[in-house]
Amino acid sequence: MAKDTSARLAQPLTAALSNDAPLRRDVWPVLDGDQPLTAAGSPYASISQMSERIRRQEISPVDVVRASLQRIEELNPSLNAYITVLAEDALARAGIAEAEIKAGQWRGPLHGLPVGVKDMFDTAGVRTTAAFEHFRNRTPQRDAVAVSKLRQAGAIIIGKTNMHRLAMGTTSAVSDFGPVRNPWNRNFIAGGSSGGSAAAIASGMCFATLDTDAIGSCRLPASCCGVTGFKGAYGLISNKGVLEGEQADAALLWVAHAAITTRSAEDAAVVLNVLAEPSAKANQSADYFAALTQDEQPRIGVAANFSASAAIASAFGDAVEIIRRFGPVREAAAPLDNPGFDVRNIEADRRTIAESLFNDIDILALPTTEAPIPMIDGALANPMALSARNTLFANYYGLPAISIPCGFDDAGLPLGFQLVGKPGGEATALALAHRYQQATPWGRMHPID
Repeated sequence: MAKDTSARLAQPLTAALSNDAPLRRDVWPVLDGDQPLTAAGSPYASISQMSERIRRQEISPVDVVRASLQRIEELNPSLNAYITVLAEDALARAGIAEAEIKAGQWRGPLHGLPVGVKDMFDTAGVRTTAAFEHFRNRTPQRDAVAVSKLRQAGAIIIGKTNMHRLAMGTTSAVSDFGPVRNPWNRNFIAGGSSGGSAAAIASGMCFATLDTDAIGSCRLPASCCGVTGFKGAYGLISNKGVLEGEQADAALLWVAHAAITTRSAEDAAVVLNVLAEPSAKANQSADYFAALTQDEQPRIGVAANFSASAAIASAFGDAVEIIRRFGPVREAAAPLDNPGFDVRNIEADRRTIAESLFNDIDILALPTTEAPIPMIDGALANPMALSARNTLFANYYGLPAISIPCGFDDAGLPLGFQLVGKPGGEATALALAHRYQQATPWGRMHPID
């Protein structure tokens, strides 16, 4: 039923839309309230807002999917966020969702909502390329476990998002389908490797994406594009079906986490309720969305040993002043030094991290990135042009982590900071991020198309 329209929608950019685009430093971003409410709602509405309107049959999943496809049609030629767009299939499934909801068979808050899937996760009958030339026509027979969970929840897979080739870079500038471009300024990278997902969420092309995060691959692009990137503890969301059957480095398997990109921590909690594996949730929250409103005052550790540009350090300092309202704050040392990635030690290191890092704190705050976002032209020859030093340790130790927007730099590009939880601390990280986002405007600002 799927129709591959990527050949039309992922064409190389014209000269007028690439490096000649002027910097828009003097243009304030679009606010949520500035978006017109149409028959399909707002492209920047929360999942909860949209799902409630769909459940009440105030809006149709078909109209919502059509609106997302229209934004993809308009914006993807310049952003290159999608490799494959499943227009025909998405509309057909939206029609099924509409009929189910009319029959009283509402499946939950993702039912009828368009979501994207990073092109690392297998999708039955739809190519999964990892942006790699040798996988251009690789078509799996089965959905990845997490993709199946999305479908069972009624989510509409609208397309496969572009990424850094084989997830081996932090820029998404290197892809067999062309570079992903930052929605805030097309001259700059979107971050990687999940750059297409962050660009799609930031520009209102869908409501959530399923991603991977091995050294910061979801959180780095979330920071670059001004959205929310979340990964749980190792194994909380299944990685089974990520390029199933292909060879992978053993160390990469140990640090790769399935992840979620959304526009808010609230939305991430909704999606996590769908994707979290029951066996991995045994000692964690049974309902991440409900946990957002728990009256908790976590002990917050503020990293004192990071390096960052002046703009990043300033925005992070402002963020710390906000989160002081929500719990006691003390200085802490983030374990940023590379522990060696010896897979023989990783399990033992993960068992002891709770004592060594979280003895006096419940959560650690630090910037997501170190330096200004690189321009695409300067990043093509360096797959690691965006440093992962502030994010990588959370993968090695298998810790839950979330990146949320906290301001803009001098070029008008977004900045983000992280909250890293102790083992089993997903609910705490999401709740603190949610409270911060309720108190600040950054997550409700969006790039001008």
